[in-house]
This record gives sequence, C-alpha cells and structure tokens, in this order.
Amino acid sequence: MIRPARPEDVAEIHAMVLELAEYEKSLDEAKATPQQLHDALFGEGGERQPAAFAHIAEDDSGAVVGFALWFLNFSTWTGVHGVYLEDLYVRPSARGAGYGKALLAQLAAICVERGYARLEWSVLDWNAPAIAVYRSQGAVPMDEWTVHRLTGEALLKMAGQQPGEQPGQHALRTTSSFVARVSAT
Repeated sequence: MIRPARPEDVAEIHAMVLELAEYEKSLDEAKATPQQLHDALFGEGGERQPAAFAHIAEDDSGAVVGFALWFLNFSTWTGVHGVYLEDLYVRPSARGAGYGKALLAQLAAICVERGYARLEWSVLDWNAPAIAVYRSQGAVPMDEWTVHRLTGEALLKMAGQQPGEQPGQHALRTTSSFVARVSAT
C-alpha cells in the first residue's frame, strides 16, 4: 500500500535516508536529523506549510518498506509546476515486489491530477538496477543536462559571506557585489 507520510513515520523515513546514503556510499554526507525531516514534511513550529512531501510504501503486514520524498518545482517553459523526486528508496528485503514502481505511479498520479507537466529526479550513473526500473517505466535520461551544485565554501563565497558569518549578515552588500560582478562580465 502507498500512502502519504504521517508524523509518526519520521523515524522510519530517517532510518531509510541513512540506509539510502549507505547504499550510495555517502553515509558521512547524510546530516539531516529526524527533527529537520519532521519540520520539512509537516511544517515548522505549528505552521502547516511543508517544504517537502513524502509517501510511504507498506507491505501486507503494515511494515514500512520504502518511501518517496519529493517537492514542487516550476518550469518556465511549461508555465506549471512539476514534482522533483529527491529520494526513492525501497528496502532490500522488499525490492522486486513493485513498491518502487507503485511509489512512482503515485507521484505520476499526483502530477496528472494537479496538472503538473513533469516528474523528474536524478540517479547515480552506476545505479544500473534503478536506471533499468526507470527506463522500463518510460523515463528518459536528460543526457544533455548536467547537474551543478554549490555547497560549503563555494556557496558561502557566492553569497558574499565568509565562513563563520551569520547568514544574511551582509545581505545588502552581497546583492550589490553580486550585481557588480555580473555587470562586469
């Protein structure tokens, strides 16, 4: 069964995030806490405006065997939202039983129901089993596109901040210096 995540699922979601990170050989990069996941999925401090959404896959006994964590994006070309699938994970003991496809189908149904133009995600080049599942469902790779990311010191530098500065401390200076740098190029 596929269902929307509930607050009591956060511990299981967090555990599966760590399982996924270990599978992707990047456990040391998985820093999210259960509280951060709770706040992102169910709203922070009583505000009911989630930043992300999740669906849970349960087996016939009600055990949680997988999850999909996603958020909305927007296409300026189509003029409508889409869904970006951040994580799709099915526990090894439940793989091959259709849970991953069912989670994807649920997200596709959300897209169609709400008039969203696309469902997209990234997959590691070496994850052949996942790629095979995605392609069997009609997904196509975006071969001409390359993901870029700013993080750590590069992110701080782009924001015009130094390590140790408080976020937004130099927001006005940052905006002015960025505009000046862009105008100079």
